[in-house]
Amino acid sequence: MKFMKNLKLRKIANTLTLIRIFLGLPIIMLLSAKFYSFACFLIIIGGLTDFLDGKLARKADGGNDLGATLDPLADKILICAPFIWLSSIGALPAWSIWLLVSRELLISGWRAKKGKKGAASKLGKVKTILQFASLLLILWPERWGGIIIDRIHYFGFILFWVSLFVAIYSALKYIDFTLSTDR
Repeated sequence: MKFMKNLKLRKIANTLTLIRIFLGLPIIMLLSAKFYSFACFLIIIGGLTDFLDGKLARKADGGNDLGATLDPLADKILICAPFIWLSSIGALPAWSIWLLVSRELLISGWRAKKGKKGAASKLGKVKTILQFASLLLILWPERWGGIIIDRIHYFGFILFWVSLFVAIYSALKYIDFTLSTDR
C-alpha cells in the first residue's frame, strides 16, 4: 500500500516538474507580447510547482532518478528563459546572463555526474529563490505596483545581482568540494 502511494506521489511530482519545463517558452512569448501580468503568473506557477514537487518527493521517501535529473533542469529552463529575454531587450547585460547560464550548465553537469551525491546545496537553493524573486520584481507589472513600481523594479535588479553573486559563489563551493573529495 505504501509503495503504491509513494509511486503515485512521485508520478505527480514528476508531472509538476514537466509542467515547469514547458513554461519557459510561453513565458518568453508573453513577455515579448508585453503581457507581463500573465508572464509573472506563469513564473509564480513555476515556483509553486518547484516547491510542490520537492515536497511530494520527500513525502514519498525520496524521488526517483527521472525526477532527480529533470528537476534541476526544469529550474534552469524556467529561470534562464526570462533572464535571456531581459538581456535581449537590454535590461540586463549579456555577460551577466552568460555567467549565469555557464554556471548552471557547469553545475548541472557536475551534479548529473555525482548522482545522489550531487544534491543541491543550501546556497544553490537560496540562489534559486533569489532568482525567482528577482524575476518577479523586475517583471512586476506597472498596474500592480502603483506609485512604487520603480522601487519594486529597482529591488528586483538588486536581487538579480545578489543572486548572480550567490550563483558564482555556490559554483566555486561545488568545485572546491569536488576538488577536495576527489583527491
